[in-house]
Amino acid sequence: MSDMIAAAVEALDAKAKASGLSETVKFSIEGEGAVVIDGTGARASDEEADLTVTADAETFQGIMDGSLDSTSAFMTGKITIDGDMGLAMKLGSILG
Repeated sequence: MSDMIAAAVEALDAKAKASGLSETVKFSIEGEGAVVIDGTGARASDEEADLTVTADAETFQGIMDGSLDSTSAFMTGKITIDGDMGLAMKLGSILG
């Protein structure tokens, strides 16, 4: 597991547990791996998910540290979304 994936799991775990998510969201980070979150927490995994958000490492890091807005990243093609678009719309409030 890459350092970036380990840091993402640590950063997202409490937020995921507090979210009450019944769905699964996978963050696929190009060249690094993937993190899956749901109501039980965050884990390094490449399992199937209801929503997959794909980004390069720089974009993902920007979203995680707050220097890049996820909506503008999507609108400019820096991230791609595959799956439940309604769930994608809730992500900002879950992760914020």
